[in-house]
Amino acid sequence: MGEEELHLTSVGVDIGSSTSHLVFSALELERRNTRYVIVKRTIIRESDILLTPYVDDGATIDAAALGAFIDAQYRATGLRREQIDTGALILTGVAVRRHNARAIAELFAQEAGKFVAVSAGDGLEAAMAAHGSGAVAESEKTHGVVMNIDIGGGTSKVAVCQGGKTLEVTALDAGARLLAFDEEDRIVRIEEAGRFYANEAGVNVELGATLSDDEKQAIAGKMVDRLMEVVLRNGVSDETKGLLRLPELSYEGPVGSVIFSGGVSEFVYGYDRKSYGDLGPLFARTMRQRIGELGAMLMAPAAGIRATVVGASQYTVQVSGSTIFISPIETVPIRNIPVMTPDLDLTVDDLDSETIANAVTAGLTRLDLHDADTAVAIGFRWGGSATFHRLDAFTRGAASAMSALLDKGNPLVLVSDGDIGGLLGLHLREEVGLSNPVISIDGIELREFDYIDIGALIPSSGAAPVVIKSLVFPGQQDGV
Repeated sequence: MGEEELHLTSVGVDIGSSTSHLVFSALELERRNTRYVIVKRTIIRESDILLTPYVDDGATIDAAALGAFIDAQYRATGLRREQIDTGALILTGVAVRRHNARAIAELFAQEAGKFVAVSAGDGLEAAMAAHGSGAVAESEKTHGVVMNIDIGGGTSKVAVCQGGKTLEVTALDAGARLLAFDEEDRIVRIEEAGRFYANEAGVNVELGATLSDDEKQAIAGKMVDRLMEVVLRNGVSDETKGLLRLPELSYEGPVGSVIFSGGVSEFVYGYDRKSYGDLGPLFARTMRQRIGELGAMLMAPAAGIRATVVGASQYTVQVSGSTIFISPIETVPIRNIPVMTPDLDLTVDDLDSETIANAVTAGLTRLDLHDADTAVAIGFRWGGSATFHRLDAFTRGAASAMSALLDKGNPLVLVSDGDIGGLLGLHLREEVGLSNPVISIDGIELREFDYIDIGALIPSSGAAPVVIKSLVFPGQQDGV
């Protein structure tokens, strides 16, 4: 393998409340300046899609059954675990709960260090779906506003995308498997929100009961009513507010196109006609009938139910020791630090600490990192001069927005593309008086959905080795 080109075998593992699946990929990367970019991605195999197995309490994932499924998919692909170079494990919904996450992590203990493990809340899941469906890329290509609607088993997530970024996201309790049925069409699962929609439709639901097609349609119709309130943004009723899992959308402008992702999208686009013992087909049919009210062009997704990561690419960059600041030195090494890139223009002369803080706070919220237990790296492009006022505004704004994470004893991690790391770190320590550990490095371009490892300083050069792990989405190709 030449240093200008990398070939990696990667796997993306998505374990959610309703379904679980894997995607095995071969990645070809080429070096462009300081960063390797994906120039070719070949899917080796998409796994079967498993209805996520549970033990009797309905809240605990059956780790043994899930492990057997994962092992079977490796065998079917013809790959041993040691042949995987890198990957991503994404947990959503009930999989994020502590007892589930711990059991699932044990299934991948062998891959520790190779994999990026992400516990995705509603905001991050919405943003990831918008990337995976192609909505983010489409908004960059057309310079228009693209709305992604991701409808899963338990929740529906909406993302507004513009200029290659997710502007904002929200999520609603509305999904295909809020009610689930067995082979005899008897109710075997009733979520709290499912009972709400049934009551609203005037339908009595109890375990073991059966429903008519009209009753199922009425319940699905009520879910679509609530989701359309969120999508149309003409005011959200108090009842719908009670179903929201994130704040309602504030964007009031026009939407040029709309893309559906998630399991229900397979029915929206007619890709799947099989019954899975839930309300998916009815939900999809009604949503397809009503989406015209948005006045946006309906587009096909790059991926529907598989609109999640298909793995991770990984490469190493050497950072110059002359422009970095790490204090105390024992703060490194650190591993798998998520990257957040705030929407900031750092070329303007008059930087304002409040503007900096607001942008960082919005970025943390967008990626569900506002109450993270670990450090979060702020990735940014520095522009303009390094005057005292500009350094002061940036560092104070960043430290203020990160205060909840800093209060837990985490280091403040700054990563820029310009020659500014040492100055920012020194200012944080001597002028701002930040007592937390500080890691401020530069010469590296980061993106959201990057995760970084920062190694111990190399004594001979003072450089810090940095490994960047980038989540890879369906259809992604950065090179050309």
